[in-house]
Amino acid sequence: MEFAELGYFGLFIASFLAATVVPFSSEVVFTALVYNGLDPWNAVFVATAGNWLGGLSCYYLGRIGKIEWIEKYLKIKKEKMEKFMDKFHKYGDWFAFFSFLPGIGDAIAVASGFFRCRLWIVALSMLLGKFARYIIWMYTSGYLTS
Repeated sequence: MEFAELGYFGLFIASFLAATVVPFSSEVVFTALVYNGLDPWNAVFVATAGNWLGGLSCYYLGRIGKIEWIEKYLKIKKEKMEKFMDKFHKYGDWFAFFSFLPGIGDAIAVASGFFRCRLWIVALSMLLGKFARYIIWMYTSGYLTS
């Protein structure tokens, strides 16, 4: 069974997984569902919610994890985490906005938790970034009709 066959629920699950350390692209499911007739704005909201909650799960894994656990189970190297420490000190907890970026987004979310960033700022900035991600995807994919 494919995620697209599950409609909005499948999109939510795909978006959640895409925000964790599982290598997955929720945009493929988003595209398939909208192409097959689901409302683009509803898809944006569902995908944002799933991706945001997936990102927050990475935040909590970082918060409870030891660096050895993060390296072993999440496959994020200690050096990558240390690289983000300077950015968090420079830009603050709002740096979590960039957790939507492919390749480094998971590390940003985990590092936010590991460095004990304030949850409410991380949650808000992460939500804004992930919402912007899907709006940009919707517009660039040509799914928004006037």
